[in-house]
Amino acid sequence: MNQNFHVDDQALCHRMLNAVEPDSYVPPHRHLSPDKAETIIVLAGRVGVLAFDEAGQITMFRILAPNSGTVGVDIPAGVMHSVVALEPGSVFFESKAGPYLPLAQEEKASWAPSEGSEAAKEYLEFMRACFKP
Repeated sequence: MNQNFHVDDQALCHRMLNAVEPDSYVPPHRHLSPDKAETIIVLAGRVGVLAFDEAGQITMFRILAPNSGTVGVDIPAGVMHSVVALEPGSVFFESKAGPYLPLAQEEKASWAPSEGSEAAKEYLEFMRACFKP
């Protein structure tokens, strides 16, 4: 059977599966639109979620894992956050209001290294260290 479908960038709900590995760097960011609260639910592996204040200080961190006491988290609109894979093969579902919009400059953490930079590797290690026993 041949089914045609398309990705609707204007959809009212943005839903996505994210596969991340321990060396994946997701720069801290936020979604400033008041309707862009985000829900993250882990499906495989272990994922660390961090929230930050305006100065880059960590205000919250949680480990999400299937079959654990914490499988998901809601991140309010405007809260600076990031995720780190704590195990290979980590996958999480993400949902927030659409339509999809690329991050604006003011939604990116000015104090965090850019993706692909040498400093990003060190910052990723700093974030991962928050979850070590």
